[in-house]
Amino acid sequence: MTRSNPTRIAVALLAAGALLSSAGCGLSGGGSGDAKQSARTGEVSGRITFRTLQLKPAFTAYVQGVIDAFEKQYPQAEVVWEDVPGDGYNEKLVADAQAGALPDVVNLSTDSFQLLGDRGMLADVAELDGALAKEYVPGAWEQFKLPGRGDSVYAYPWYVTPEILTYNRELFEKAGLDPDRPPTSVEQFFDCAERIAAASGGRYSAFMADPKGRLPGDWQKMGIPILSEKQDRFTFDTDKAVEWVERMKDLYAKGAMPKESLLKSDDINQLYGSGKIVFGPGSPGFVKDIKQNAPQIYAKTQVAGAVTGQLGHIGIYAQSLGIRKDTEHLDAAAEFAQWVTNGPNQVEFSRKATIYPSNAQGLADPFFSDKGDGKDAETLARAVGADQLKTAALDANTPVQWTNQVGDAVVREMQKAIQGEQDPRTAVRKAQEAANKLLAAAAEK
Repeated sequence: MTRSNPTRIAVALLAAGALLSSAGCGLSGGGSGDAKQSARTGEVSGRITFRTLQLKPAFTAYVQGVIDAFEKQYPQAEVVWEDVPGDGYNEKLVADAQAGALPDVVNLSTDSFQLLGDRGMLADVAELDGALAKEYVPGAWEQFKLPGRGDSVYAYPWYVTPEILTYNRELFEKAGLDPDRPPTSVEQFFDCAERIAAASGGRYSAFMADPKGRLPGDWQKMGIPILSEKQDRFTFDTDKAVEWVERMKDLYAKGAMPKESLLKSDDINQLYGSGKIVFGPGSPGFVKDIKQNAPQIYAKTQVAGAVTGQLGHIGIYAQSLGIRKDTEHLDAAAEFAQWVTNGPNQVEFSRKATIYPSNAQGLADPFFSDKGDGKDAETLARAVGADQLKTAALDANTPVQWTNQVGDAVVREMQKAIQGEQDPRTAVRKAQEAANKLLAAAAEK
């Protein structure tokens, strides 16, 4: 990735809502990239550090309780917990890696996972605990593989966020659309947007333009091959991709998207909460936010399964726990990461926050299947999200080769085409050329 949410929507960090920034600098000098992976000794003992990302103070009691229970189970082990802000998190990881000071167990987003995993600083947990793969929901374990590394997995999946569809039922109906028959493909989604634009008279829009949020997810769902079979070059320059750009350009001109959303990130929660946009963010956490901040719009909010297109699958946005490759206490670090990510602990966490277990046993808890009376959007969102996760697969996740730099290069060309500054076919060709140059440059490092 930077692998992001399946449709690249802005996913808020659990406690503060700030996305991790991308660290463009490479690692050199110190660090553990060339270190040999530690070996298990069979003794769960020693003092390990555990770093999380902005969980204090909202989840202090929960995390400390998990730590206390682990130390009671393994009295020879001690866990030192440190919680750090989201701002500059990747930069801090770089600095710690260079200084050889990475924590033994570290909370990683897909961005920071790539940052450390690509540079050989994380232990191969498939080698340590390969049998655990079957304990996670489909796609979660595979989320932390790296190209060219075979079946190696470099982090334990922790909490996950599935993609769902949220929309304003009243505005949907005003466009002559059936709210009980939401779109299931990208093409149908665009068809709905066109109807909404025609009916709105400019009073509201259908969805945010945000090409960086839509790609490569939309293309994947349309069956467009993002990478070659060997995953060594981008291959999205196809007629289908051109059709996507042409459709976006047409919808943009017709007012299906807020004009300003093409070039900058507007507050979609505010726009949806004020009735200015029909489709909200595809996140269950968003539904909870609308319930708290815009109750009138919440009463009109409907929830459905995510647009899946030809894949028939959704992707997942996952947080994970990585193990420092050369930790002095591998057994304690690995056992603690397993402890944090087990079914009961993940269910308890999910009851306190709008997240889901990556652990399949945890996801099977009745809490996630309860739809209540079928009328409350938040309850339905939780159940729909859980149901989606049962079939979530890697297909719709952003590949690791699609870095922030690649995404930015593609988006620049898409923006020009959507605004009419260049033709769609040229935009797709130039985007692929730019993406492949970046991919080749990264391979030479």
